[in-house]
Amino acid sequence: MASSANEEKTFKRFLELFLREMRPPLQEDVPLPMRPLTDLISEDEVEGECLDLCLQHLCKYNCPFSLAAGLARGTADSILQSDLSMYYLNKSVEDGTDTLPPEIDSVKLARLVFNKLCETCCHWLKEFPYRRRHLPYYETSIHAIKNMRRKMEDKHVVIPDFNTLFNLQDQEEQAFYAVFDGHGGVDAAIYAANHLHVNLVRQEMFSQDLGEALCHCFKLTDERFIQKAKREKLRCGTTGVVTFLRGRTLHVAWLGDSQVMMVKRGQPVELMKPHKPEREDEKKRIEALGGCVIWFGTWRVNGSLSVSRAIGDSEHKPYICGDADYSAFNLDGSEDYLILACDGFYDTVNPEEAVRVVSDHLQENNGDTAMVAHKLVASARDAGSSDNITVIVVFLRDPRLPPPSDEPEEEQEEELVEDAGEEKEEVEPLQSELVCQDGGAENGGKNRGGWPLQQCSAPADLAYEDRMDSFTDRTSLSIMGPDLRAETGCFRLPDSSSLPPMRTIMPDLIPPYRGGGAAWRPYSEDGPSGHRQKPQPKPRVPSYTQTTSDGQLLEVAALFPQEGRRKRRLEVMPLRRESQRLIRRARESHGPLSCFPSVPYPLRSAERKPGIAFPHVTHSKRV
Repeated sequence: MASSANEEKTFKRFLELFLREMRPPLQEDVPLPMRPLTDLISEDEVEGECLDLCLQHLCKYNCPFSLAAGLARGTADSILQSDLSMYYLNKSVEDGTDTLPPEIDSVKLARLVFNKLCETCCHWLKEFPYRRRHLPYYETSIHAIKNMRRKMEDKHVVIPDFNTLFNLQDQEEQAFYAVFDGHGGVDAAIYAANHLHVNLVRQEMFSQDLGEALCHCFKLTDERFIQKAKREKLRCGTTGVVTFLRGRTLHVAWLGDSQVMMVKRGQPVELMKPHKPEREDEKKRIEALGGCVIWFGTWRVNGSLSVSRAIGDSEHKPYICGDADYSAFNLDGSEDYLILACDGFYDTVNPEEAVRVVSDHLQENNGDTAMVAHKLVASARDAGSSDNITVIVVFLRDPRLPPPSDEPEEEQEEELVEDAGEEKEEVEPLQSELVCQDGGAENGGKNRGGWPLQQCSAPADLAYEDRMDSFTDRTSLSIMGPDLRAETGCFRLPDSSSLPPMRTIMPDLIPPYRGGGAAWRPYSEDGPSGHRQKPQPKPRVPSYTQTTSDGQLLEVAALFPQEGRRKRRLEVMPLRRESQRLIRRARESHGPLSCFPSVPYPLRSAERKPGIAFPHVTHSKRV
């Protein structure tokens, strides 16, 4: 009860800070916090778009997923009960034999969604309806990069608390993870990422026959996207792989060449076979329909696509079909983790190599999972992959604990009883930490919540050398950030009595491998050795302080856009002076400057972290 009360208190504090920054309602002349990725949507797409916008926006503020899911659900329900006729751009139009449904302006709908989200936050702040649910241990590490491609066409979904997002009361604990690899454009991947899980939960057989529901939702998503592609003249498609955890059963559905593998007791376990044209059964199916499979750099359907099943690709139907395959597996507790990834990863990294990379990283970092996906992505890129790469690693047990033994369950239970009390106190608060979606890179990888947002990989579209973490272009509502030692695991405010008499908060940017964004650190007059430290650059946006009702000091920094942030300058002045001294000496003794080799300056921070692939930079010297 005490833990639940503390969690409710921290959630209310988050709502207060969130509403202070949002300043509702959003007027017509105020820019949207986030612009929808599609311009027009149908009535069937309203729920998926609402959930996506809410979760995306709350993710920017590091909202814990259990709270974000409840707020998104309440906002979507309010939108679905509203009259949306004023947002229609056209009435039903006859197009030959088909009747086109009315379409909704997504920008106007997005403004309504954000205002409804603020209303929901205000209502929850006055009367908090949240009820704590026990969640299983699913630590998640995610990373996605554009790599050598012109555009990023991968999308992914992570929903660790599926029941809260869809208000399912009488179901076992459920979690949803998916990777979608688009081709010919990103529209199909965006559509699948926003609507496939919505189509899944709407199936009548969802509770009784999950396998049939998964296959049917893939088919329904394919059919509805083809209708959308016809209206908007889109020519693209996407592969997809979905893992759905219900209780102690793992359900896998897929079409195309995106894959998922399981690691059990340190050994890879095959869960599926990707749909590729060179598969004998796929080749026979395509040829029976009148198509062909030919070699054109790789095996391709009719010399065009290198996948045999996908959502979309209407001009290639029925050869490229939207029928998904399905498998189910019972979990006994000895499973280590899952790796979901697109073909950009699996075409260059085999299962044994992936296991070795993860094992080495966990050993080097004492079980910290924050950068596991980054390490896998780097290994695929180093192995020669030029495609978009997306990797999701879902840990089915705590990697910091030893693997379960083969002893009878009764003996294991006796050994675990002694430590049950201590572990319960430590694990539960950490489940509600405000952490990043990529497995908690900003908080040492202690993420037990995960993030559901599939569109947050925009920073990964940057060049690889200058890229930032896929899920780190977010703003924290707390200067000090989450405190792992806090009882609640969220927004622990510093005790004013422990603060130094004079304290100035200065922003500083952490290196890209730690996740980008602003790291707020206090500036102290005296360093560890007692000598005065060099002052840091002044912030462009000043912070302010406010005393809360309980007497604690609350420090909140004003938000500022990414392009307004100043990058920290490297401390190269000593090297610069030394190089100038050498140049002057060379001029005196060696004549022209061109005869003297240049002295390269350091480029970026030379510090390296496990799990990061740094670009190789060479310095040319003039002889």
